[in-house]
Amino acid sequence: MSDNRANDTAAITAVLESLYKAWDAGDADAFVADYTQEATAIMPGSYRSSREEVRQGMAAGFASFLKGTTTTNRQLGIRFLGRDGAIVVSEAGILFPGESEVPADRVVYATWVLEKRDDAWLIAAYHNSPVKSAS
Repeated sequence: MSDNRANDTAAITAVLESLYKAWDAGDADAFVADYTQEATAIMPGSYRSSREEVRQGMAAGFASFLKGTTTTNRQLGIRFLGRDGAIVVSEAGILFPGESEVPADRVVYATWVLEKRDDAWLIAAYHNSPVKSAS
């Protein structure tokens, strides 16, 4: 890996770590700080078509059913799309107060699409889907 890709990998990882810290703090504004204005977020039953819609959804969640939650996140890989695009795949889950492990039915695979603008990596799209165990 070239130094440039190593730097990009570190910068992308830092963006996601900052987002997870904002979640743990219940801070919707900090959560979307590294989203593009036109970012999209798709989750089962939900489509948000801008950074502001994501912020509003997270603020409402942090004030209610997500209050006091934290996340678990395991990055599975980063794939670069040219110089200014990247896809990150991760496995994640929400820990509610008092939980030490995410129940299997709440673990998701997530796809993050990031783009580099003015030397900063920003989240352009997010999608998650429940992990299904093999039967």
